[in-house]
Amino acid sequence: MTLIINGEQRETASANLAEFWRQEVAELNLTSPKGYAIALNGAVVRKDQWQNTPLADGDRIEIVRAIQGG
Repeated sequence: MTLIINGEQRETASANLAEFWRQEVAELNLTSPKGYAIALNGAVVRKDQWQNTPLADGDRIEIVRAIQGG
């Protein structure tokens, strides 16, 4: 299926947000989801709901990393 990830069109076989995140972790060499948030079609999805949140062709996903600064 085709998803829009942070504004870029990409193909994935992930069925839900948890599978999608595992794929992203592997590709980006990330160690954990700590400090990251995922919005699906404009709504933030809590990490404990990623496994139960299905993906559909054309969904828009935004991955945001929280950083400290001032």
